[in-house]
Order: sequence, then structure tokens, then C-alpha cells
Amino acid sequence: MWKFLILTLMVSGPVWGADWKMRAGDKVFGGDALKARLSGQTLVFYDNGRSVYKADGSYSYTYGGGGTWEGRWETQDESAVCVTFVTGVTRCDRIVENAGKLVVLTDKGERFPVKP
Repeated sequence: MWKFLILTLMVSGPVWGADWKMRAGDKVFGGDALKARLSGQTLVFYDNGRSVYKADGSYSYTYGGGGTWEGRWETQDESAVCVTFVTGVTRCDRIVENAGKLVVLTDKGERFPVKP
């Protein structure tokens, strides 16, 4: 039982310990609502980077200048989306909606608006 609890905390840790720098108007999604919003979508950022959330759970991020990271994505409550890359590294961000637009928040306090 304790091993399971410790493993759960280790996997969830990046989400719980993050400083998301929420702003007035940020709308948080539940896990299922965020999954429905992202599944099958490509998010394009203002630096022309692209996050692709395929319905089968696969993920890719392509930098605006080239270069791609691939992995698997899943959502959690409180607007969290976590990607485990093929390298084994996991990254969790929070995706909120503000004024009708999606914004990606990093655990470092950065905000990346998505192009409409």
C-alpha cells in the first residue's frame, strides 16, 4: 500500500508542486473536459511552435524553427496535461482558457498563449 502511495505522489508531484501564476479570468478545466478539448487538436503558438495532441494519446511538439519531441499525453484534474516523452522525461503544464483563448502555463510561471 505504501509503495503505491509513494509512487502516486512521485508521478503527481510535478503538478502539485507547481507555481502556476494564475491570472484573473483564467478558467480551469477538469481532466475529462481538458481531454475532450485537446484530443485531436493542434495548438499553434505565437513563435510557430506546435503541440499536437492525437486522440490515441500520442503527442508531438515541433519548435517553430524545426526539431520535434514525441511522447504520450494524459490529462489530470485542475487543467493539468502531462507528457511523457520518448526519453522517459515527464513534463506537466496547465492549460487554461482566458477570454476565449487557450493559454499554456508552465511550472516556471511562464504563459504561452495559443493562436486562435
